[in-house]
Amino acid sequence: MNKLSINLDQKKEKINKNIYGHFAEHLGRCIYEGFWVGEDSEIPNQNGIRTDVVEALKKIEIPVLRWPGGCFADEYHWKDGIGPREDRVKMVNTHWGGVTENNHFGTHEFMQLCELLDAEPYISGNVGSGTIREMQEWVDYITFAGESPMADWRKENGREEPWPLKYFGVGNENWGCGGNMRPEYYADQYRNYQTYVRDHGDNEIFKIACGANVDDYNWTEVLMKNAARQMDGLSLHYYTIPGEFWEGKGSSTDFKEDEWFITLKKALKMDELISKHGTIMDQYDPEKRIAMIVDEWGAWYDVEPGTNPGFLYQQNTLRDALIAGITLNIFNQHADRVKMANIAQTANVLQAMVLTDGADMILTPSYHVFEMYKVHQDAELLHIDLNSENYKYEEQEIPALNASASVNENGEVNITVCNLNPEKDIHLESKLFAQNFDLSEITGRVLTADKLNAHNSFDNPDNVEPAVLEDLELDSNNLKVTLPAASVTLITLK
Repeated sequence: MNKLSINLDQKKEKINKNIYGHFAEHLGRCIYEGFWVGEDSEIPNQNGIRTDVVEALKKIEIPVLRWPGGCFADEYHWKDGIGPREDRVKMVNTHWGGVTENNHFGTHEFMQLCELLDAEPYISGNVGSGTIREMQEWVDYITFAGESPMADWRKENGREEPWPLKYFGVGNENWGCGGNMRPEYYADQYRNYQTYVRDHGDNEIFKIACGANVDDYNWTEVLMKNAARQMDGLSLHYYTIPGEFWEGKGSSTDFKEDEWFITLKKALKMDELISKHGTIMDQYDPEKRIAMIVDEWGAWYDVEPGTNPGFLYQQNTLRDALIAGITLNIFNQHADRVKMANIAQTANVLQAMVLTDGADMILTPSYHVFEMYKVHQDAELLHIDLNSENYKYEEQEIPALNASASVNENGEVNITVCNLNPEKDIHLESKLFAQNFDLSEITGRVLTADKLNAHNSFDNPDNVEPAVLEDLELDSNNLKVTLPAASVTLITLK
């Protein structure tokens, strides 16, 4: 019943490494404490950026980082965040907790962070409350090498050479917190603003328009119809929420199988959203020049009890590892259209990679999935045909298995498979079709736990982490593996 066929000679598309991107907003403890502690902190840091978080993220080869928001982006005025820190203008973060933002982490600090991570910066510009001139001058400040007021100001602030900047988002969620705009209005605004997001010298900017919220297909239609020529990418936002957004999203740790099932069912919806938005994009862009950029995704639950409700701090369990694995497999399968994705968020917010408590830091189950899946970055997607039994809960059912496969430049084949069934180990047989491959070595790693809400804590930081998968074998071109219940598995063939 459970069979996976993989054609090793049929390569479909290169999986853009930026699908494994991340998102860091001025929200809660994501920037301040998550990344920025200041030069005088007792927490080890490099020019104020904490080294343990940087080292952890480098191990998962984070390719691109989106900043400064999110909803924060459309109330952020970049000039408040440069120059001597003691002189920077304070502001109130009205979206996230009403706290005072001291702007100690600004453009210079963000670009340094990206350099430390060896990640491409992706900046979201302010359309909601900003001006065209403000956006134009920000791009000039960052990328212009000659003499100009902005380039000279950058040099005065300690950066002689311009930074490379490839990705720039013209607004964020302009259908909501970014201005409550109609798609027709935003399309015109986008066309206007993007005109002044200019290339300087050898720096070429990839312009990303604000796309739809979940299944607002009309937004995609209007944007593609009216602004496709002016964009390089169009975003999509979708969060996996077991409950109701405005009422009760559900606990990140206190849940039973009913919430496990509905959450994973909603995670699988990403495939439908990409397919339907992609079909609309195909009508105006059949050559797929315009990238779909899923620059906000991940699990969203009620905040941890006792924490600031505006800080969106939540724990991260085995369930979140499955969400990450499922979603990344879906992105891989749509590599012809999806060219970047940014999980929300990197540290201490929503489906985070790391959680910090003062000087302490722990890795989450989602982090471990990204570490396992990094083998897909810039590899070539392989054609697969998966026949899976269903995972049934009461009157509903979903496929029990979810997978993707790729081959890297060294000829190694990597298969990632999620078993969504929380109570049943599944035996999977896979047939490898190949003429030019000679694969004889097989290894496996698996992420699972004995409880569905298992998570890592500061008292038990290694509770959920990958282990060697023993129950697998390769005989000629036939692969056999037993996938533990509620697991994410990586199989490597050499």
